[in-house]
Amino acid sequence: MLSRTADHLFWMARYMERAENTARMLDVNYQTALLPQSTHMSEQGWSGLLSISELTGSFSEKYREVNARSVMEFMVRDETNLSSIVACLRAARENARAVRGALTTEVWETQNQTWLEFNRMLKEDAFERDPGSFFEWVKFRSHLSRGVTVGTMLQDEALYFLRIGTFLERADNTARLLDVKFQALAGGDYFGPDAGKEDPEVDFYHWSAILRSVSAFEIYRKVYRNVIQPEKVAELLILRPDMPRSLAACMNEAVANLQLVANEQSSETLRRGGRLKADLRYGRIDEILATGLHAYLTQFLDRVGSLGLGISRDFLVPMAA
Repeated sequence: MLSRTADHLFWMARYMERAENTARMLDVNYQTALLPQSTHMSEQGWSGLLSISELTGSFSEKYREVNARSVMEFMVRDETNLSSIVACLRAARENARAVRGALTTEVWETQNQTWLEFNRMLKEDAFERDPGSFFEWVKFRSHLSRGVTVGTMLQDEALYFLRIGTFLERADNTARLLDVKFQALAGGDYFGPDAGKEDPEVDFYHWSAILRSVSAFEIYRKVYRNVIQPEKVAELLILRPDMPRSLAACMNEAVANLQLVANEQSSETLRRGGRLKADLRYGRIDEILATGLHAYLTQFLDRVGSLGLGISRDFLVPMAA
């Protein structure tokens, strides 16, 4: 497969996943903001969302106050913000259009229709009228795109590069979400259950919001059958291979698909991916917390970034330095 074709497929999947993840985080913050809380707590929640995507600087250049309205405006419809939903859906559609010949008709039409419908909804102020339904629609379109891709694409290199892009982006987002939320809890690095104490009610809403943002609330109840404990949340979202959005599950899928497209020059990238997968498979949550969760997740993000650069170098159009 041509590297340019592989590049478009990889980034089409990443941008679609990024749009969904942005909608997930905005939806949870929006729902949490409806609960009784101080202005400071609300502002902290929206600031944390900007930190997840490393957009605090870009946001402060355009907006004076961090509040629900300004952050949602910035993260949904601001075209200068490359991580906004509008920018991600446009980029996904443009990458799909560039490789229409490598996609099935259903996959292309799903991407194109998503973009056209999204613009129509923005013009009709559907986002302002009901943000919750709007975010659900974005998530639904991402699910539809993924389902149509897996259900209609030939299982060849084109599908493998789409899957690699999806799972790398998902791993990156889950790690960022965990890092920011645990730092908000502990006021710094998190070393275990005695590291910080909160009002139990605040604690429940805080952790249930994190779990809901990755569709893990019901899964947590099924797996642990217990009250929500921070260390169990971390274990579920980092080490459980049967949790679809955990770091372990994402790396299992990414490495499995990477092995299917391996070539002569990709052995080092494959080794790095395999080692990261093994570290997650044989890791223990008490060991991770002993060294500090922030330190662990920062290292994980560096390793995922390095893996992405290796994939770009070995298979895709190399990124500009």
